[in-house]
Amino acid sequence: MTELSQVVFLQQLVLAADVPSAGAAGLGSAATILLAVCIFLYLAVLMGISLIASKKVVNEEDYLVAGRSLPLFLCWGSLIATWFGAASMMAASEAAKQKGLLGVILDPFACSATLILAGLCFAGPMWRLKLLTTGDFFRRAYGPTAEIVAGCIQVPAYFGWIALQFKALADVQNVYFGIERNTGIFVACAVTLSYTMVGGMWSVTLTDSLQIIIAFGGLLILAYSTYSSLGEGSAFAGFDKMLTETPPEMLTLLPPATAVAILAYSGTWATGLFGNIPGQDLQQRIFSAKDSRTASAACIWAGIIYLIFGMIPVGLGLVAQITDPDIDGKIIQLLAGKYLNQWMAVVFVLSFISIVVSTATGAMLAPATILSHNLLGRFKIFKGRGLVVERGCVFLVAAGAIVLAYSGESNMGLLDLSLSMQLVALFVPLAMGLYARPRSKWSGILAMSLGFTAFMTRYLAEKIFFAVPTDLAAQGVDFLGYMGTCFPNAPGLARDLATVPADLYGLGASIFGYLLGQAIFFRSAPINDDVLKQAWPDAKLD
Repeated sequence: MTELSQVVFLQQLVLAADVPSAGAAGLGSAATILLAVCIFLYLAVLMGISLIASKKVVNEEDYLVAGRSLPLFLCWGSLIATWFGAASMMAASEAAKQKGLLGVILDPFACSATLILAGLCFAGPMWRLKLLTTGDFFRRAYGPTAEIVAGCIQVPAYFGWIALQFKALADVQNVYFGIERNTGIFVACAVTLSYTMVGGMWSVTLTDSLQIIIAFGGLLILAYSTYSSLGEGSAFAGFDKMLTETPPEMLTLLPPATAVAILAYSGTWATGLFGNIPGQDLQQRIFSAKDSRTASAACIWAGIIYLIFGMIPVGLGLVAQITDPDIDGKIIQLLAGKYLNQWMAVVFVLSFISIVVSTATGAMLAPATILSHNLLGRFKIFKGRGLVVERGCVFLVAAGAIVLAYSGESNMGLLDLSLSMQLVALFVPLAMGLYARPRSKWSGILAMSLGFTAFMTRYLAEKIFFAVPTDLAAQGVDFLGYMGTCFPNAPGLARDLATVPADLYGLGASIFGYLLGQAIFFRSAPINDDVLKQAWPDAKLD
């Protein structure tokens, strides 16, 4: 693989969830029976919690933002559970083994940083606006057209992520219990749908907090067993051995000093750091906190804890680079099979299920909230129907995700697209609406539309019109190299433009769109002063 394709990999950490194979886990019949019993009891407890949570749901605010009453523990627990998906365990370890710390810039470094950034700069003012969705913010700051545009971008953005979780749970059922994969996808959808629909944000929050404890427990068991084995009985000695035997270049966070590497590096940080800020899954938990200080503290603590636990799979990937350098992929599965006995493996599989289910439920509720409140809620036929519409939209989102899950592995590439869309279209208008004084609704609309258009133009140019053939991609040929072979006499500028990541094109166009709107309507009065006064009650506007 060329140096360029190694760096471009930073942009492509769109992560496919997987599960241990039967051989890797090595479960016997007794352990399999125990696993089945544990899963049944686990799901029964989740449903019981959801039913209890449903009693707290009286109106739309209860269902969407838990009545704005979550304490710090539940708030940051739900945040971590939503962020820490199967991908955080599986793909981060594989990327660390191949690329070292440069391979995991997006997750966990940028993803944890975005939580801390949200806590420092966005959580407090966004909570004080007393919103239900991010769409509400765009309506208040830029008008109803911006609300619709933002909603149409956000809702489909979650489908691929939810579909991946369904497929991961289906793999568990297939590997350990012989359930056919398509049937397993349906079962996974039905289970997560049932208790998400019942209690809304209350059930998601309570179950997430339980699940993340189980998940971290399984991860700690695997890490301790792995490091103890590497250190011949001492986990500390194993950790020290991992650090000393890992090549120094794999422990650096700085890219090679080339323009291409720095651009790719910047695109990765931009996607991870800013792309999640407008996300409904993040903001919904901010809105659910009992006060603005709790919202800010929850984000900061979640970011710190996420980084700590997110580094565990990274460390395990570096261990595998020492102990199993020839193994390509499925690092966590390999280590679980080597270092966990049958009963510890049961705990690990259960923790994996906890991670996937908690991620799926949070991701399912977020787009359903926008669909019901900001899109369908605009139609007279749906007005006044409250919780019926909310629960119906949870069902519609689950249906969209399951269709994507059934449609084939190739469609999972849409996940990369969906994560970037929120960065290039929504971050700039959100930040400017909260920290600046837009003078027209067009400042927000142009930022969204130009950012989205520029991103899609660059994205489609690479992924569809000039896609690298499969046989060449298998040899590690990157897009720029392929373009060079197709157009050897192309002007240098054209080839240079091809090296700029699609995310940076979109982000730059979004900034330009906002400034263009401001320039055209520079004589107009600011349109968001009521937003600023509520978000920053102590600030004085000119």
